[in-house]
Amino acid sequence: MNESQTRDKIRSAHTIVVKVGSSSLTSKAGLLDPGKLSRLVSALCAGIQSGARIVLVSSGSVAAGLRPLGFDSRPDDSVSRQAAASVGQGLLMAEYEKAFSRFGIRVGQVLMSASDTMRSSRYRNVHNTIERLLELGVVPIVNENDTLVTSEVKFGDNDHLSALVAQIARAQALVILSDVDGLYTAPPTNPHAVRRTFVKNAIRDVDDSSISGAGSAVGTGGMVTKIDAIRIATASGIPCLLTSTRNTGPAVMGDCVGTAFAPLRERVSSRRLWIGYASHPQGTIVVDDGAARAILTGKPSLLAVGTLGAEGDFSAGAPVWVADESGRRIARGLSAFDCDDIVSLAGKNTEQIERFLGSEFARPIIHRDDLVLVNGAQ
Repeated sequence: MNESQTRDKIRSAHTIVVKVGSSSLTSKAGLLDPGKLSRLVSALCAGIQSGARIVLVSSGSVAAGLRPLGFDSRPDDSVSRQAAASVGQGLLMAEYEKAFSRFGIRVGQVLMSASDTMRSSRYRNVHNTIERLLELGVVPIVNENDTLVTSEVKFGDNDHLSALVAQIARAQALVILSDVDGLYTAPPTNPHAVRRTFVKNAIRDVDDSSISGAGSAVGTGGMVTKIDAIRIATASGIPCLLTSTRNTGPAVMGDCVGTAFAPLRERVSSRRLWIGYASHPQGTIVVDDGAARAILTGKPSLLAVGTLGAEGDFSAGAPVWVADESGRRIARGLSAFDCDDIVSLAGKNTEQIERFLGSEFARPIIHRDDLVLVNGAQ
């Protein structure tokens, strides 16, 4: 699909997921900026009045709660950040409700965790809730449930969340708003950097070394996480647009701003997208050469007999890397066992496991439905 076709798809999208980050909603001091939020809402409402259905994935809850709790900057410990999110989420929603009400539009809060995208019953519930809100003319405002979420099932940033929400909502386009107006050939501070207007394949055609960098002082994402999110969305058949917050209006109206990314293929399951792109591996399972070759076919589960050991400290259900004997990471998956159990199971066949450890341990280390090849191995 070329640039013209991609932008036509974005322009004609009926349901659009828009993601906005903390830095686009807060002042330099880290306070929630009602003026920035109001301008964003005005631009979104122009798109809604033109017939688009908007799902807004909004960061800002932690940043909004910093000053009320007496923090001068984003705290390092997770408990303090969760406390800030608890206070800030209410303040954030109050500002959104006030801003959208000027246009006669109601908003609804949707707090999510990664498990909501991985379990079929929760996935359906989230989809049904968002769809019903849209049918009623309500703008769903989605954020990660930062108050309660644990590291094992955490998106880590709303860029990844927005890509999975786009799939859950069956959106026809994803718009990611940033501090810069698109993807550049080098960091924008480089005087020779040129904005790319179109990327045909976000997985193959974007050099990660040119987009590295940390997030803002009040947010968790950076350009790397935005490109990762775009890879998730385009891999599931959703065209994307990356641009700056000041281009929100033109973006949702389908104007030629920012960088457009073509969809790559038909949609795949949200669970596998989360495992492959958005999960944060807690450790590594090392496999022998025979198991590595089998995994690279994309078909079998990982069995104990092909496992050499485990690195790190993780529990059953945690996302992990799968690496071959040379240390090359070939896949990501959800471990069915704690790391200590994997060490005990390594190299044993089913008969040995049943005899010495019991039949409850005679199952795959990682089931094939929970195993996803990484890009370099595909």
